[in-house]
Amino acid sequence: MSAVPILFLQLIAILGVARLLSAVLRHVHQPPVIGEMLAGIVLGPLVFGCLSPHWQAALFPLDSLAALEGLSELGLVLFMFVVGAELRLPGGARRHLGASGAIGLACVLLPCALGLAIAPFLHSRFAPQGVAFWPFALFMAASLSITAFPVMARILKERGMTESAEGRLALTSAAFDNVFAGFVIALALISSRTDWERFAFTLGGSLVLVGFAIWILRPALERGFERYADDGRPTPAMLCLLLILVFAAAAATRALGLHEVFGAFLIGAILPRDNRLLACLVERIEHLAVIVLMPVFFALAGLHMSADAFSGTGWLALGLVLVAAMAGKVVGGALGARHAGLAWPQALSVGALMNARGLMELIIMKIGLDLGVIDGAIFTMLMIMAVATTLMTTPLLALFGRLGRTTQPHAQAVRNPRSLP
Repeated sequence: MSAVPILFLQLIAILGVARLLSAVLRHVHQPPVIGEMLAGIVLGPLVFGCLSPHWQAALFPLDSLAALEGLSELGLVLFMFVVGAELRLPGGARRHLGASGAIGLACVLLPCALGLAIAPFLHSRFAPQGVAFWPFALFMAASLSITAFPVMARILKERGMTESAEGRLALTSAAFDNVFAGFVIALALISSRTDWERFAFTLGGSLVLVGFAIWILRPALERGFERYADDGRPTPAMLCLLLILVFAAAAATRALGLHEVFGAFLIGAILPRDNRLLACLVERIEHLAVIVLMPVFFALAGLHMSADAFSGTGWLALGLVLVAAMAGKVVGGALGARHAGLAWPQALSVGALMNARGLMELIIMKIGLDLGVIDGAIFTMLMIMAVATTLMTTPLLALFGRLGRTTQPHAQAVRNPRSLP
């Protein structure tokens, strides 16, 4: 059978299973991204491969995956571009930037510390051959410290919590968290370069690219949007130029030895903070990326999972990863929010929100797998952790919400009005 019919059959299976699982999970108040993530697991070796290895191998032969890889990479770049454009402070956030920064830092430092604590056990048993301890350990620390800002925003919107004190605090903290975690991820990737000349090239080139984007590209784009998108909707020529910049930045970061998503995110982050422009980008780009291309990314992630990950000490390693991931985020977020003046139920809600990893975790995992820092076994454990922590978010919010209603008089007494509006 030729490659084109196989590609269409693969897309039909991927999109169909993703939509079906998303529809089922919507009835238990879970975001659609969970269904798409689970679709990748279902179509991979852990489920479809176990139930019918012959049909799974026939639908996803190794020599047919190049086309899916290309679609996946395109979707990832476009999605991260929109995430960069979407990342902004919620209303009233400037009143509690200090508290949000402290929570974001706590939600990076504590998971990083726990990741480094379990890294010696994991490195000795699961690190790919030739990977030194510190690149592996830093990558594990970064993997546990990330928070899924887009997933969190959608959960808050669906539950009507966007304007609540804990919702605004969690959103702003997640923005800080992703910035802090980004530094850890970059450090992990750069530390994997044993060639000092290559290390200097990656670090220096990244700084030059960021400076060029902020001080040259950003003002130029602002002038361009004033002229060619005065109503917030860029002309086709302006949109094409914007996509060229996205792909060029993605190629530049790839050439520097980093992943292409960093370049795409950078271009989105320097765009004007115009809600009309963001709505246009969501309409023209994000819908295609999220509905069609990102499920392909999840499916490929599922295909990279290893059924042998849980042999021997694999289950113990998975338990360590899950405990470190959940404790680091929930405890770190709750302690930070409590310090900011929230009552315990609200503080625990912030911790539960910071524990959601979703797509951002999968992106980091895929980067580590592509660069050879982790193998299929660790990738499988991190995939299960990403799904489990994101699935936990909505039930934990409901639990802490009920706790907050029963302790509301005491909750109001401990709140600090100077920290939160």
